[in-house]
Amino acid sequence: MKRVITYGTFDLLHYGHINLLKRAKEYGDYLIVALSTDEFNWEEKQKKCYFSYEKRKQLLEAIRYVDLVIPEKSWDQKAKDIKEFQADYFVMGDDWAGHFDELEQLTDAEVIYLPRTPEISTTQIKKDLNSKEK
Repeated sequence: MKRVITYGTFDLLHYGHINLLKRAKEYGDYLIVALSTDEFNWEEKQKKCYFSYEKRKQLLEAIRYVDLVIPEKSWDQKAKDIKEFQADYFVMGDDWAGHFDELEQLTDAEVIYLPRTPEISTTQIKKDLNSKEK
């Protein structure tokens, strides 16, 4: 069984997220999503999510491509997670290209950066909503 792991916040879930998860799942039989906790998002990324961790987890678990959702609590847990879950592939959007290349040396997983869906992002959704409020 080939295992794939990916990481993200997945706030304001949209079709770009679904596209990424679908393409990530194509690399294996089992997709693990490490979902950023509310504390990690606020303390490390200075991001406040619209939906709580539990709500975002519930949404991800409802997606047929996702087999397991685990919490992401720190930047440096990735190598440990890859080893613990025996992931064959570490997949991220290409906006992170180059950031995680060292994981190939630290683990047995292949690092893959997938192209984003260009016309959609949570950042853009938030900008659009804010401009409509003014």
